[in-house]
Order: sequence, then C-alpha cells, then structure tokens
Amino acid sequence: MAIMSWLAEQRIQEAMRSGAFQDLPGHGQPLELEDMSGVPEDLRMSFKIMKNAGLLPEEITLRAECVTLEELLAACHSSGNSNTEEARSLERKLSLKRLRLQELLRERGLDGSSAFRQYSEQIRQKMTEGGD
Repeated sequence: MAIMSWLAEQRIQEAMRSGAFQDLPGHGQPLELEDMSGVPEDLRMSFKIMKNAGLLPEEITLRAECVTLEELLAACHSSGNSNTEEARSLERKLSLKRLRLQELLRERGLDGSSAFRQYSEQIRQKMTEGGD
C-alpha cells in the first residue's frame, strides 16, 4: 500500500510542477471546511453522503417542522388568541409531526441511541437559537 501512496504523491507533485492545478475554481482561496464535530462519528459518513446528494434525513426535517410549529404556537399564545381555530390546527399538526418522529426514531433504532439524542439536542438548540 505504501508504494501506491508514494506513486500518487509523485503524480501530484508532477502535476503541480507542470501547473495543472493553476486554473481550478477557488485557486488561492481558503478551503471551506465543514465542522462535523457535533455529529456522532458513526453518523458522519451517511449524513455527508445525504448532504452531498441534497437530501436531509426525515428525522431532521421533522424536527425542523416541529420547531417551526412550536414557534407559531408560541406566537398564537402570546397574542392572546390561543383558543382560535388556527392554534388548534397548529397543535394537531405538531402532535402528528411528533408522533411521526417518535415512530421513525423507533423504526430506525435511534430512540435509545445516546449519540443521536446528544446530536438531536444540538440540532434543536441551533434551530431555536436561529441557526447561530
């Protein structure tokens, strides 16, 4: 395996000397590295693949929808209109989303995962803090 690494390194050095990397997009600019430190190690690869494909795990989408519904409900309650049909409709939608999320986590075996719980809490904090 060491010979393959050496050969690859030699080819890269040769390409650099010939200027093959000069016209690449982003040349001379800092790399944008993703901070995956908050994602449990055993979930990083699958999340990275899904992100690159433009997909989000359903549980993340459901959590985001729950946060949005909770914020809308809070706005309804703070305006003094907590008994309106709109508030009741939001409460029903929120209940259904939470049930679906619980069912999904149970199906995937994530309801008992401490790593996923910790990651979920970090996601929840980011969403409720406005994504800072």
